[in-house]
Amino acid sequence: MDTIVREPRPEPEQRFDSGRIAAAVEALAMKHSGRDDVFRTAVVQFLKAELAAARAAAQKLLLKDRHGRRCAERLCLVQDEIIRILYGAATEHLYRTQIPSGAERMAVVATGGYGRGLMAPESDIDLLFILPYKQTAWGEQVAEAILYCLWDMGLKVGHATRSVEESIRQARGDMTIRTAILEMRFLTGDRPLYDELVDRFDKEVVQGTATEFVTAKLAEREERHRRAGQSRYLVEPNVKDGKGGLRDLHTLFWIAKYVYRVRETDELLERGVFDAQEYRTFRRCADFLWSVRCNLHFLSGRAEERLSFDLQREIAVRLGYTSHPGMQDVERFMKHYFLVAKDVGDLTAILCAKLEDQQAKPAPVLSRMMARLRPSMNRRRLPESDDFIVDNNRINLAGPDVFKQDPVNLIRIFRVAQKNNLAFHPDAMRTVARSLKLVNTELRENPEANRLFMEILTSNDAEVVLRRMNETGVLGHFIRSFGRIVSMMQFNMYHHYTVDEHLIRCIGFLQDIERGGVDELALASDLMRKIRPEHRAVIYIAVLLHDIAKGRPEDHSIAGAKVARRLCPRLGFSPADTETVAWLIEEHLVMSTVAQSRDLSDRRTIENFAAVVQSVEQMKLLTILTTADIRGVGPGVWNGWKAQLLKTLYYETEPVLTGGFSEVNRARRITAAQAEFRMAFTEWPTEEIDAYVGRHYPAYWLKVELARKIRQARFIRASELAGHTLAINVGFDEARGVTELTILAVDHPWLLSIIAGACASAGANIVDAQIYTTTDGRALDTIAISREYDRDEDEGRRARRIGEMIEQVLEGKLRLPEVVARRDAGRGKVKAFVVEPEVAINNQWSELYTVIEVSGLDRPGLLYELTTAISKLNLNIASAHVATFGERARDVFYITDLLGAQISAPTRQAAIRSALLHLLSSDERAEQPAA
Repeated sequence: MDTIVREPRPEPEQRFDSGRIAAAVEALAMKHSGRDDVFRTAVVQFLKAELAAARAAAQKLLLKDRHGRRCAERLCLVQDEIIRILYGAATEHLYRTQIPSGAERMAVVATGGYGRGLMAPESDIDLLFILPYKQTAWGEQVAEAILYCLWDMGLKVGHATRSVEESIRQARGDMTIRTAILEMRFLTGDRPLYDELVDRFDKEVVQGTATEFVTAKLAEREERHRRAGQSRYLVEPNVKDGKGGLRDLHTLFWIAKYVYRVRETDELLERGVFDAQEYRTFRRCADFLWSVRCNLHFLSGRAEERLSFDLQREIAVRLGYTSHPGMQDVERFMKHYFLVAKDVGDLTAILCAKLEDQQAKPAPVLSRMMARLRPSMNRRRLPESDDFIVDNNRINLAGPDVFKQDPVNLIRIFRVAQKNNLAFHPDAMRTVARSLKLVNTELRENPEANRLFMEILTSNDAEVVLRRMNETGVLGHFIRSFGRIVSMMQFNMYHHYTVDEHLIRCIGFLQDIERGGVDELALASDLMRKIRPEHRAVIYIAVLLHDIAKGRPEDHSIAGAKVARRLCPRLGFSPADTETVAWLIEEHLVMSTVAQSRDLSDRRTIENFAAVVQSVEQMKLLTILTTADIRGVGPGVWNGWKAQLLKTLYYETEPVLTGGFSEVNRARRITAAQAEFRMAFTEWPTEEIDAYVGRHYPAYWLKVELARKIRQARFIRASELAGHTLAINVGFDEARGVTELTILAVDHPWLLSIIAGACASAGANIVDAQIYTTTDGRALDTIAISREYDRDEDEGRRARRIGEMIEQVLEGKLRLPEVVARRDAGRGKVKAFVVEPEVAINNQWSELYTVIEVSGLDRPGLLYELTTAISKLNLNIASAHVATFGERARDVFYITDLLGAQISAPTRQAAIRSALLHLLSSDERAEQPAA
């Protein structure tokens, strides 16, 4: 039997001298005798000051000992004493009865989260006032006195006043009330009333209803996860309600209290729900999450539960994390957070398995019926291996030593489950997690184990199986480089998931590509069918490993290629295929960068890209990898525009690699794009469509996706029929979370700068832009800005205000520099990120233009400032390619001097670079918090 050592709860006197405070309240009662309102006000002011001092002391201790659960206990004990003092003041001074009747009794009880004896600094206080059988004037007065004092102290209080009978009746019908009473804790008043409720609750509500309660709580958990974001690896997690957060631990304990009738968490060990190691994990997870949550509340000054970017770094510092080579302090903190979230998920699976064994959690009805009708099917062996059985359609172990007898079974179990479409039994996964020491060098080098792993990677449902391998720890032990990036967060706004989750999701999207049928993935799907058969495994392993070296001091693409060269031979790849995998990893960012930030109609862009990819086969593989990578970053990152850019880059480069004539091939593709438009858009007469097609330059037909072409055709025609020289159309892209402004105007050298300035003055942040000019001198620009409002109506009004401002500037009615200056004066938001500004000036990327690539911290107005600065340097902007990757802006400008020549003089280039770096650096320094 494991020895249980209970940590002593901190005494309230350590932080809060309740005796002194009670005596001070008594003195106030004597001083203000007969003046109840004055007495009440004095008590509130006094207790409010004492509570503030106690909270400050609790925060000081938290920063010192970094123990969040102790902090939550201290805060709870302080609150307990305040309520006891208020109850005493109400019953002894405000509403004292000389000879109380049987009805003039009350128990004040903490319920819900407060009932657990743990409070975050800004948590609500949940109280239940228990009465004998009915409400009396005395009971109502006492309850109101306590509540009004707490409210006047600025506290958030949830409350109910009920008799014992009413509490039992409502608990039967309402699962929320049932859960609150389950966690109730006596504070003050009439103890027998509380005991009566506890006794009746156990006998009349809990007994015989375990299945009902467990089912309801697990369904509630699923719904909460759906609202907070299903993945436990979201980079801005909700500490309370997110997957793997505190509420999941609470749900575990609710279920355990209800089913096993335990009162303290350490009784989970006594009842055999968890073993000693699992119980320690439970305590460790709770301690860590409470530390994060208490710091969150103290730091934000409110009940903030979302661990947002702007708070993560400060909390990392508060908890003592430091930077290591390749990983910032905040990234190390967040990695720890996600490892804890994973452990919470494991504990949930363990408890559910225990409940299923005891039939507290119902199996699906069909499964139960089938088990009764055909018991032999309930447990059966598998033909692939005698070491595994099927247990209720889940793979389980035939014996306790199957992994010791043959460690290859640690890989084989996942492949067998995958082949037979079986879920994983929690007991089997529990044993897997405890057998990780068997994953040693011998197993890693075992040909059969590596063959099985490659089958898992390249077969159906690879994403699901790899995720289970990752959650048990097998994946990180079998491929040790993968283990280094498990739960690793990238501290930026671009990636939505941890590195390991991103890689596993990319495998899922690669399988989507291979299956085909998705229009926006059509190019990659077509190429997947055309790559050489032996390269199918190459692309799968390249996708799995492309970010494998994140968090290292050197460039992760170069380091990742080194990992691939060591690992691939072990997995059975030939030297040639190993080099292909390494090349794909080393160059996995190139295609995305070129497609989104270079002029794809410039011959030099295509030639330079062709020199990198070297062959059509490698370009096919790189296109597939790039598509899966962007798609796996997060919701809304992949879109039709990026799909079209990749398609254009691919087909522009293909003839260069094959030795074909690029101009001929390009002309054919332009004709095909125009024919596709004509076939899809039949609303106009043929003559009108012919005239419209002739208004756009070739680049437009190659770069813009069909749906957008059709929308813009309708928009242009409607604008011209209405006689508008300037027209703006507003659209919403819900997947990307942006608002799109499509602007039709007479082309003007400063038009992009004016549009950017109008957006800046309205506080709108431009995240990307598509800029085209028609053959008759009109500009057709589509600007995507970050949404500010949830409702389309509100966002539409904001977009129209921006449009009106653009029109007023173009008509000379508004001076843009003055408007932007006023906006800047009110801007003082501190940024959570630091992005080192970079300016690259290059004449090798284009034959006609000098290319300026600017990278820095994104902010509203950046594009306006850049275009204005470039124009003031007496430079012409021929085209601009605007892209945002989370908090990082990467804007590329193709420019010439006023005579149309490239900027070749080193001194002129240095002046341009210096001016743009100063613009980026000065504002970034202004955005940082004061020391």
